[in-house]
Amino acid sequence: MKLIWKFNLVLLGIFVLGFLVAGYVSWKALQANAREEVLQNARLMMEAALASRNYTTTQVKPLLETQLKYRFVPQSVPAYAATEQFGELRRKHPDYVYKEATLNPSNPRNRATDWETDVVNVFRQTSTTMEMIGERDTPTGRALYLASPIQVKSKACLDCHSTVDAAPKTMVDLYGSANGFGWKMDEVIGAQIVSVPMTVPIARAVTPFKTFMTSLAVVFLAIFVLLNLMLYTMVIRRVTRLAGMADEVSLGNLDAGEFKTRSRDEIGTLSAAMDRMKTSLVQAMKMLDA
Repeated sequence: MKLIWKFNLVLLGIFVLGFLVAGYVSWKALQANAREEVLQNARLMMEAALASRNYTTTQVKPLLETQLKYRFVPQSVPAYAATEQFGELRRKHPDYVYKEATLNPSNPRNRATDWETDVVNVFRQTSTTMEMIGERDTPTGRALYLASPIQVKSKACLDCHSTVDAAPKTMVDLYGSANGFGWKMDEVIGAQIVSVPMTVPIARAVTPFKTFMTSLAVVFLAIFVLLNLMLYTMVIRRVTRLAGMADEVSLGNLDAGEFKTRSRDEIGTLSAAMDRMKTSLVQAMKMLDA
């Protein structure tokens, strides 16, 4: 097998191995970055929902105190306002789903499912846990979720959720007296949960990954071609010339061209040595002829 083929096989093996390793590492890094970006967006949306809750509690509800005596207004409920606001955000971010999963809600749509109940119970059992990130299986595939505890921090919450007698009669008439009562101050009663399909961070990682791998392949190809040109110009062509001239001398053609070369590298040294050997051979032949 020729030297250039051996060189190319080794070089190709190194390039393929490097390409695969670089692809694996970059894919993991890009996927992690995309996942963190999705989580950061979820945190921002959760903060927006929390701000909406606080605004409703401190600004909206006091203005509707009189009206609540005659007709219950769902917009005065912080959880309702936050959920509706997130519904508006979903128009631009349809992949994100927000829910205020509550163990004992007045509004049935906020009732926690089995897996949401497990998340809430973790917050109830560990008061130092303020955020939970996880993945779960859904009918449409894997989903990433971010959760944060909902804790009773305002006495305004207890105006409606402490006892049936303390709650506005219009609210009891709308939602009934079976659920949404018995809350206590500083109690974790639910969790804010933002869910997003795992296909979202994966899709965000695919485009930069393809761009990176294409660029890497182009760079590898350019290096491969450049190294082959350098190998041919600086080694293969010169060694082939030396081998041809040495073959001529070995066949008795002492008039073959000189081996000398201007370069001072290893091949230049070899050329000079072969040229001296040829000179010595010519002198030896002349002595024999004499």
